[in-house]
Amino acid sequence: MKRAWTLAAAVVAVAVTTAVVFADQDQSSGVIFARSRTAKYSPLVPGVSSYVAWGDTAKGPFGGFTKFRPGYDAGMHTHTADVLLVVLRGAYLYRDDAGAKRVGAGDFIRIPGGHKHWSGGDRKEGALFYQETFGKFDLIPVK
Repeated sequence: MKRAWTLAAAVVAVAVTTAVVFADQDQSSGVIFARSRTAKYSPLVPGVSSYVAWGDTAKGPFGGFTKFRPGYDAGMHTHTADVLLVVLRGAYLYRDDAGAKRVGAGDFIRIPGGHKHWSGGDRKEGALFYQETFGKFDLIPVK
């Protein structure tokens, strides 16, 4: 139950950060430029922070950077929409019924909407990754 509240809080926090994004965009050209190292990350839940570079996480689509602290455990969950993810630093750890994957810097993973999986951050380095969805971003806990 505690994890469900934590995950719900993460979704709400991501939605709140969306308003800040549009201040960083060049509205005249449509070009969006974001630096992962200097972006102003907002804490979502203990161990996770994010920066929304474009879009609206609550309605979708959106894209942005997410940080997992070392050893972060998101638990088993699904998402409504597909999530596309590219790791920039550290390693995003992924596990489903087919096995585990270590998604390292420069690696890409697409997680289909509705697909039950576990994710977390490398125990020593954590993870910094860019992610996009074509729909809203949510995290639905699975037991």
